[in-house]
Amino acid sequence: MAKQKQAIVKSNKFLKSIATLVALVGISLTLVSLPSRCDNQSEFAYVGGTAAIHKGCEGKLEITASALVFDCPQGSIAAPYSSIERMEYRSQVSKPIRKMKLNWKVEPPTHKDKHNVYFTVLYLDQGKIHAMVLKVDPATMRPYLAEIDLRTGHRIDVQQYY
Repeated sequence: MAKQKQAIVKSNKFLKSIATLVALVGISLTLVSLPSRCDNQSEFAYVGGTAAIHKGCEGKLEITASALVFDCPQGSIAAPYSSIERMEYRSQVSKPIRKMKLNWKVEPPTHKDKHNVYFTVLYLDQGKIHAMVLKVDPATMRPYLAEIDLRTGHRIDVQQYY
């Protein structure tokens, strides 16, 4: 009887080890499939805002310890988390934001896409409200949403489809 119990205990330990190994492999594969935020891929395009950057400038969005940073060949925009007022990820830039009396250097697009592609960030800089509108594919943006929510402490207004 004691030998049977020992065999069962050993079998259970072996099964737990296998389950742990499978879970670790699954997590590793998931992390490998996420897009790297440190690579030089140009996944974001500047399509509107108050910064003097050319429309369509392609670059990357970095989530640093203290700010969202868009970096492209024509310039860089840093929106410190503490200064962010509103964020949206929608199929078009919302009317209230488009109609804001901002010093738009690049007018945001007015057309509507089939899917959410416009990531808009309103933030304060030297007491004035600034805007950054980036065009990004939904598959690229998906992993960023939760991390941005977490880092900024603000929810991103994401347009839902039914």
